Amino acid sequence: MDALKSVFELRDMLFQMERDIGLDRLSPAERDVLLAAHALTSAPGAAVQSDQIRSHRLVQGIAQATYHRTLKSLLGMGLLERAGGSRAKHYVVRFDPSAQ
Repeated sequence: MDALKSVFELRDMLFQMERDIGLDRLSPAERDVLLAAHALTSAPGAAVQSDQIRSHRLVQGIAQATYHRTLKSLLGMGLLERAGGSRAKHYVVRFDPSAQ
């Protein structure tokens, strides 16, 4: 099997998985920020700092203004929430794929 075909098959499988849990409704920036935040949490409900998310390799290529708009968007959708209700720059992932 050639390398390009393998890449296609992996991307196609990833696309299907994202669609199955509802990630396909997010913009690429929203999806990457949410996935980075989730990857950086130690346990469900654990907080992650904005600076940690911002430095994750999935997010590094996103412009600063886009990153902040994306955080605001994810907060508005309820996929992220401020940790402890008000701790600035600390977020908790609230994405539940079983609810999608």
